Amino acid sequence: MKSKICGISDSKTLKYLTEHPSPPQYIGFIVNYPKSNRFVEHKQLKELLKIDKKKSKYVAVLVQPDENVLEEIKNLPFDYYQVYDCSPAEIKSIIKRYNRKIIVAITIKNQNDIIKYMEYNELANIMLFDSKGYEKSLSFDHQLIKNLKIDMELMLAGNIQIEDNLKSYDKIADTIDISGGLETSGLKDISKINIFLKKIKQINDET
Repeated sequence: MKSKICGISDSKTLKYLTEHPSPPQYIGFIVNYPKSNRFVEHKQLKELLKIDKKKSKYVAVLVQPDENVLEEIKNLPFDYYQVYDCSPAEIKSIIKRYNRKIIVAITIKNQNDIIKYMEYNELANIMLFDSKGYEKSLSFDHQLIKNLKIDMELMLAGNIQIEDNLKSYDKIADTIDISGGLETSGLKDISKINIFLKKIKQINDET
C-alpha cells in the first residue's frame, strides 16, 4: 500500500516527511485554491519546493487551473498534477503542453458519480476518488468503489483518519491519500504523521 500526504504548507513538516525512514510516496501541495487553509502562495511554494524530495513525488493539487496558474508553476519540480473539475479536453491540453503525469480526481457523493472516471481512462496515470468536500474534510462511502476494475493505480481520499482500520483500504485502493486526518487544530501534526507512516509500513511488512 502506498501513501500520499496532502496539504503540506511548511518546511518543517516537509523535511520531516522527506527524511522519514518510511516516507510517503506522494506529497501534495494546494497550489491554486485559496479557500483551503492549506493553500500555499506561489512565492512560499517556490521556497518550499527547494527541499529535496528524496524518495517521494511532489504533487500540485489544482482545482480548475487556468493558464496563468499553469504557466506560473511549469518550472517547479512537480512530478504530478492532481486536477479537479477539468474536462477531458482540458486535461489533454495540460498533458500536451506541460508533459506532466496526471492524477484525475473524481469527487463522489453517490454511485452515479463513479462512472465519470471512464471519461478519463486514457488520460490519467492515477485515478483518485475523493469526497465533494474540497477544503472541508467530508466522507463518502468508500465501499462504492470496492468492485471497480481499473487498469491503473487507484488512490482513495475522503476524510480518512489514522484511527481507521487502514488495512481494510487495501482491498479498495492502491494508495491512501490523507490530509485533515493528520492535523490538530488545522495544522499538520508530526506525531500523527509518524503514527500514520508507521501503520502503512506495518501493513506492507505483513503482506
